Amino acid sequence: MPTSPVPIERRALQGLTITAAGLAGFGLILWIAAYWDTLGRVGQFALLQSGVVAACALAWREGAARPAAGLLALLGIGGLFAFFGQTYQTGADAWQLFALWAALGVPLAVGVRSDVVWAPWTLVALVGTALWVQAHTGHRWQVNPTDLSVHLIGWTAALAVCALSSPPGRRWLGTGVWALRTGATLAVVMVSASALDGLFHSTVLPHYALGLLVLAGAAGLLAPPKWFDVFALSAVALGLDTLLVAGLARLIFDSGGRGEPIGRLLLIGLCAAGLLAASVSVILKLARRATSPEGQA
Repeated sequence: MPTSPVPIERRALQGLTITAAGLAGFGLILWIAAYWDTLGRVGQFALLQSGVVAACALAWREGAARPAAGLLALLGIGGLFAFFGQTYQTGADAWQLFALWAALGVPLAVGVRSDVVWAPWTLVALVGTALWVQAHTGHRWQVNPTDLSVHLIGWTAALAVCALSSPPGRRWLGTGVWALRTGATLAVVMVSASALDGLFHSTVLPHYALGLLVLAGAAGLLAPPKWFDVFALSAVALGLDTLLVAGLARLIFDSGGRGEPIGRLLLIGLCAAGLLAASVSVILKLARRATSPEGQA
């Protein structure tokens, strides 16, 4: 009897298909760059739109090529919007183009139901969220006491994007673990950066305490076996440890003690090492519990 392909063979075939789609898209970009000026504006738009339509049609008709074709279509949508913005100079903020890109990519990602599309879509959505926060805080990356609500909205949006890759979201939308890991990593960077900026403000801003609460809540959600993901939980734990160690550093150096600076740095280093070791130990215990028969039940 013929045997079915082993998982590594299927994965290798999927990887080659995705690589081929990426190379095809790169080749199209190089070809366009070489002959771009000779096409005219109508020809340029027609070529980009034809590429997106062809990729969508391939994803619809060919199941085996669906993830790679969906990725090519998603990238083509972004390229089309970028060219539109450069051609007509609409004056729109960058976050609006990313938001439109993400909105138009949702039906594509839902139809393909693969992390090959959902992971880059998550990247697009969270980059758009970060640009929205930057645009609504005076086009700067610093935090101020008056922009707390803007950061909270941005954090909420980032967490909502991550929630799409939760177990219920995977069942309905076809998202996977890599979309969750991409979203968790970027969300942790967003929350941690704002919280750290609030910590090292002239006076500690509420961003720091709220950042700690958000990351602690995320760690609590990811700890149960049903929601556990070692990569996402490790990213959250790293962000939480970073905020705690940074808070300790500010507390020590603001206390005005007479100790030598090298001694303070040594104390901070020892506390950071102990906190990291404790985090790793807890995550390993949770991982063993999640893979045990009781945790999988």
